[in-house]
Amino acid sequence: MTDSITPNGHDTPRQATANRKNSKLSTGPKTEDGKARSAQNALTHGLTARAIVLPTEDPAAFEKHTQKFLDEYQPKTPTEAELVKALAGATWHLNRIDRIENALFSPDQQDLDLTRQFRTLSILSMHRHRLSRQIDLTRHDLRELQRGRRYDAEQQMKKAVDLFEMDKEKGVPFDPAADGFVFSTSEIETYILRRDRAEEAKDAMIEREYRRNHPDEDDDEEEG
Repeated sequence: MTDSITPNGHDTPRQATANRKNSKLSTGPKTEDGKARSAQNALTHGLTARAIVLPTEDPAAFEKHTQKFLDEYQPKTPTEAELVKALAGATWHLNRIDRIENALFSPDQQDLDLTRQFRTLSILSMHRHRLSRQIDLTRHDLRELQRGRRYDAEQQMKKAVDLFEMDKEKGVPFDPAADGFVFSTSEIETYILRRDRAEEAKDAMIEREYRRNHPDEDDDEEEG
C-alpha cells in the first residue's frame, strides 16, 4: 500500500505518525542537537533585525554611541545628521558581530560542532563585509557633503569680507544680512584676523627660508 494522502482527506497511519512527531518538535528543541541549532539561531538572529537596538541591548549605550559620532562630525544640515545616524547604526551592528563571534566560542556554545561554528563564521563574515562597505560609503558621502558645504561657506565668507572692507574704507556700516549673508559682523572680523595672521606667518616662513639659503647676505649686513 502506498503512503499518501487518501482521497477523503485523511492521512495514512504513517503520515499521522509523522505529523505527531512534527507537532512535538514544534514545542521547542528537545535533543542536544536541536538545542545547539537553537543556540546558533539565537546568536545570528540579530544580524538581520530591522530594529537597530535589540531588546537585549542597552538603548542608553546606543544613544551614547551615536552622540560620539554627532560630536565628531558636527552635522549642520538634516541630510548630514541622517548620514551621521546611519553611520552610527552601521557601526553599532558591526560591534554586534564582534560580540556574536566572542559568544560563538564561549563555554555556553560548546555543544555546537565545528561545522556549525564555521558556517556561522561564514555568515558573520558576509555581514561584516556588507557593513564595512556601508560604513565606508556613508563616511565618504558625509565627508564629501561637508567638504562641499565648507567650500561654499568659504566662498560666501570671502565675498562678505570684500564688501565689509569696502564699506569700512567708505566709512559706512556694513550689514551682512542686508546682502544676504548668514555671517555676523563678529564672524567676519574673526575671519579677517585669522586670514591676516596666516598671511603674516607665511611671509615670516618665506623670510626664514630665504635667510637659511642665503647666509652670506647676513654676514655682509653685519660687516657693513
